[in-house]
Amino acid sequence: MNPNLKQIEHWNGPFGQFWASRHEINEFRLANVHEALMAFAAPQPGSHVLDIGCGCGWTTLGLAEAVAPGKAVGLDVSAPMLETARLNANAEKLDVDFIEADASIYPFTPEFDLVFSRFGVMFFAHPVEAFANIRRAVRPGGRLAFVCWRAFAENPWTYVPFEAGRELCPPQPLQEPHAPGQFAFADGDRVRDILARAGFRNIRIERGDVPINLGADLDEAAAASLGTGTLSRAAADLDEATRQKIRDRVRAALAPYATPDGVSPPGSCWLVGAEA
Repeated sequence: MNPNLKQIEHWNGPFGQFWASRHEINEFRLANVHEALMAFAAPQPGSHVLDIGCGCGWTTLGLAEAVAPGKAVGLDVSAPMLETARLNANAEKLDVDFIEADASIYPFTPEFDLVFSRFGVMFFAHPVEAFANIRRAVRPGGRLAFVCWRAFAENPWTYVPFEAGRELCPPQPLQEPHAPGQFAFADGDRVRDILARAGFRNIRIERGDVPINLGADLDEAAAASLGTGTLSRAAADLDEATRQKIRDRVRAALAPYATPDGVSPPGSCWLVGAEA
């Protein structure tokens, strides 16, 4: 049985459909991260690029524009998000391919100059084996570049709202720090070890600190915090009166991050690069 089956079911169920419905909002939220990763990855015109965990395709479309007349291919396990990705590609009139598949077991051939991922590689049950398989997609001399979150407590965009509402939420189970999920790659030394064991070389890991756009104002930011992320999962089954109390607390907690251009708490990531 595929060890990533639980993740595949998760991203093809209501959660994947929810993310597909919010693709423009999520893209706005991560715009600064995307800009930092594109500069780090430096996709070159004429190259062939694979975007792992492409979601609704905005990263793939950005890559397609950057590598033209080369080719960008997006890969994801989520059928709902890939459906949105194809619609986005058609709307933008960009020639990209999308593949519904699990990157940890897909039968790659060495055809890509760059394998790229924005928050799409932290969910593998067996990461060493997964990255060894991903390495098979890279041509000799080709590169890997991805971004992953640092520790939960180092990301005020999600940590501050959770702390503000935690008292009103049910007790949350302790998370195994290396379990597949959003913060699975918080330990940079572990990431380096995984890639080295998977056969990658010249590994570089840089800290990337960028603001995360939560909304135009505090009301939008509080709603966004209850809509996705750690707090949304903790508060999912609460009644609306309790959720409103949490919303008020989150709004107050995020007030220090409000600017004329929106509410933008800091985000902290690893920018990871390697060669095949």
